Amino acid sequence: MKVQIENSWQKALKDEFNKLYFQQIVTFLKTEKSLGKIIYPPGPLIFNAFNQTTFDNVKVVIIGQDPYHGAGQAHGLSFSVQNGIKPPPSLVNIFKEIKNDIGIDMPEKYGNLTSWAEQGVLLLNAALTVRADEPFSHAKIGWAEFTNAVIKIISDKKEGVIFLLWGKFAQEKQSLIDETKHTVFKAAHPSPFSADKGFFGCKHFSKTNQLLVQSGKLPINWKLLTP
Repeated sequence: MKVQIENSWQKALKDEFNKLYFQQIVTFLKTEKSLGKIIYPPGPLIFNAFNQTTFDNVKVVIIGQDPYHGAGQAHGLSFSVQNGIKPPPSLVNIFKEIKNDIGIDMPEKYGNLTSWAEQGVLLLNAALTVRADEPFSHAKIGWAEFTNAVIKIISDKKEGVIFLLWGKFAQEKQSLIDETKHTVFKAAHPSPFSADKGFFGCKHFSKTNQLLVQSGKLPINWKLLTP
C-alpha cells in the first residue's frame, strides 16, 4: 500500500512506514478488504488529518480515539464529519463550549472541521481506521504505535505546540509530550456522558488563541464557514 500522505509528513514519518508494525497494519487492512469488510474512512482519507495539516503548520493538536463507524461520517479528522452529516453528540458539545467560551454560534447541521485543520489544528485519532458499525475494532492493530510516534515526533521536532487532551484516553498521551517546549490543556471528554464533568467551562478555545497570539502566531478562527 502506497501511503497517501503529504510530503512533509512523509519525510517526518519515513522511518515508521518501514517498521514491521506498520507493514502488519497494511496486511491487516488488505485482509479486511479481501473479506468484504467495510472500513471507514475510505482509503484516500485514512491520512486526511496529515494531508490537511502539514507538519510545518501544526500549531494545535486535538486527539480523538477512533473514527466514527457509521456510513458517511468519518473522513480522517478527529471529531469531524463529512458534509451532509449532522454533528454527533460530542461535536455538538464542542460547539456548545465554543459558543460559551468565545461567543461564536456554531452550525446545527454541519460538522466538517476541515477549516480548523487548514489553519494548523491537527485532528488526530489514535486509530486511523475502523470496521463499519464496530467501534474500536481496529484499535489494537498497530495504529496506537503509529500515532504515538506522531505525537512524539511533533514533541521532539517542533516548539510551542498546544495539545488539547480531552478525556482519560487522550490524557494517557501526555507522557509523550515535552512540556518544557509545549503546552498541554486537559479537560473531560466532550461526550454527553462526561461533558458536564469538566469539559464545559474549560475555555480551551480562548486559551489556545491567547497563547498563539502571545507566541506571535495567528489565532485559530474556530467559526465554521458552512457551504
